[in-house]
Amino acid sequence: MTVYFIGAGPGAADLITVRGARLLAASPVCLYAGSLVPRELLAACPPDARLVDTARLDIDAITAELVAAHAAGHDVARLHSGDPSVFSAVNEQMKRLDDAGVPYEVVPGVPAFAAAAAALKRELTVPTVGQTVILTRIAQQATAMPEGEDLATLGRSGALIVLHLAARYVDRVVDELRPHYGGDCPAAVVAMASRPDEIVLRSTLDSIAAEVKAAGVVRTAVIMVGRTLGAEQFRDSHLYSPERDRHTC
Repeated sequence: MTVYFIGAGPGAADLITVRGARLLAASPVCLYAGSLVPRELLAACPPDARLVDTARLDIDAITAELVAAHAAGHDVARLHSGDPSVFSAVNEQMKRLDDAGVPYEVVPGVPAFAAAAAALKRELTVPTVGQTVILTRIAQQATAMPEGEDLATLGRSGALIVLHLAARYVDRVVDELRPHYGGDCPAAVVAMASRPDEIVLRSTLDSIAAEVKAAGVVRTAVIMVGRTLGAEQFRDSHLYSPERDRHTC
């Protein structure tokens, strides 16, 4: 039997992938983070499925559920919000399953930053303006950031910064990025991306903190800072350029 780590997407139930939905519907056991994964997604589970909310479980309890389901001959859908490849705490679960000899697969999902970009109706990479996107977070109550990955250092690149898990500390984000980006740099915050209660804030680095506080945004949000968010004058992409020779590879 197999444990499937499934990216549940950013919130909207219909943003799970076809593969993820198929596996969810076929798995007699489903573990999900109740604080992050929409309940609507669970409607796709088999009617008699064992549903386990992991919001209050530690890693040992989660592992025990996965190992027990495998021992009983059940496939397991392990739902993670967004995509398992970033900020999902999947690594430690996979390591423990390796140690226990339990097979698993990873099914990618729509990441929160992609849903936020869609809400903003923005491509995050713009020719001649910015071609680099940095996905990061800040050190606060969670695990400390490695040396050289603090915002002040990353900000020197001038690349578009996408911050997860940082809405509570928006003042600190502004203070650390303003010296590198300038107060007039476009900034945006998208909370509950793709959900009915989605909040979209478009502003500048100087004023985004006040807007975040006024909107009461403290969690489930993505902060974006960078010039590509406001780019209006730029060259067309070479991909569709009429000057491109389409007779060569």
